[in-house]
Amino acid sequence: MYGLLPSWFIPGVADWVMHRRTRIEDTSGTKESLIHSLMMTEVGIPIALTLLFEVNPLLLSVQLGATACHEATALWDVRTAVDSERDVKPVEQHIHSFLESLPFAALASLMCLHPDQVRSLLRGGAGDPTAWKFVPRRRPLPGKYLAGIALAVGTFVALPYGEELVRCVRRGIKRRGRQRAEARAERYDRALAG
Repeated sequence: MYGLLPSWFIPGVADWVMHRRTRIEDTSGTKESLIHSLMMTEVGIPIALTLLFEVNPLLLSVQLGATACHEATALWDVRTAVDSERDVKPVEQHIHSFLESLPFAALASLMCLHPDQVRSLLRGGAGDPTAWKFVPRRRPLPGKYLAGIALAVGTFVALPYGEELVRCVRRGIKRRGRQRAEARAERYDRALAG
């Protein structure tokens, strides 16, 4: 609650700083920024479910699936960045390594804290009528903690990456407008020469 989850914020902001420094809006642009949004969704949904519901085979399955999807998307993200003109420096690669390992650490922690649910998952939830249902936490997390996490996610995730996406979309619109104007000018020049 107070270690693993907040530890995502620092490398997340550091990664955003790297994207800004390497002018993502002028290279891989909106495509890479949307991939970042997808990865945040792949991590955010399981985190929200874990904060609100009991750990059971269904929740562990969601966590396993989301971790696998996040890893596949992370590979796509790095390939997109490297294939563009954006210079992905070693420090950014190390930040990515940390961000990629956190879902595995969270999953491993959950599994260590709930070995009975891991055994139930391996048995297909047999004998547990709530194994495949989202069950609200018997002891809900404090409202102040949930509000603090929501505020931190808004401040350290949604705000910077929302800014990045807006910046990329705006630059893409300008670039397409300039390309259309250049194409019109070229057609006009050909028509005059023709």
